[in-house]
Amino acid sequence: MNYSELKTAVEDYVENTFSATDFATMTKLAEQRIYNAVQLPTLRKTSTLSLTGQNVNAPTDFLSAYSLAVVLATGSYEFLLNKDVNFIRESYPDPAVTGTPKYYALNGTTTPLVQRFLFGPTPPLSPLLSAELNYFYYPESIVTATNTWLGDNFESVLLNAVLVEAARFMKQEPDIVAEVDKQYVQSLTLLKNLGDGKNRTDAYRTGQVRTQVI
Repeated sequence: MNYSELKTAVEDYVENTFSATDFATMTKLAEQRIYNAVQLPTLRKTSTLSLTGQNVNAPTDFLSAYSLAVVLATGSYEFLLNKDVNFIRESYPDPAVTGTPKYYALNGTTTPLVQRFLFGPTPPLSPLLSAELNYFYYPESIVTATNTWLGDNFESVLLNAVLVEAARFMKQEPDIVAEVDKQYVQSLTLLKNLGDGKNRTDAYRTGQVRTQVI
């Protein structure tokens, strides 16, 4: 289901039309709701950071870290522990003392869009180290991308999520909103079975998914 098909389907369901701006807003809110309810491989991204100081900017689309590992000169990975800024400041009070980092913390933003990592101890400038960051981000919205993984592979949850936003926008009766939300939750459960279930297991380790038969 592409963006045009989504808009047509929603307007057919609710028997109403929406302006391009209003429908785009509803769609983006629906996507945000879904992306924060289930973990999908398509929401993961990898980036390489150059550790040029104690504070290093995160990617502009960074939301949260899955893991952060220093890549040593030998090519081996040393995964860092996520700590609070105060812990790092107390443990390594002198930023001039350098070494291979063991910890990292989120240390505010340089601009409203760019978050920073604080490392402890301060990474050395020679040899210059790099780090591999695996992180959660929002993929491009179907509003601008036209086609997305969600629309192509699980259009039911996207459609129902937008219908929830449409019902709120139209100030529908509480019973209608409740029914639409119920349909969304049912479709989201199927997506969670994939993202939080099947994508986390395999048949070799855990066997096939089984349903009890009475």
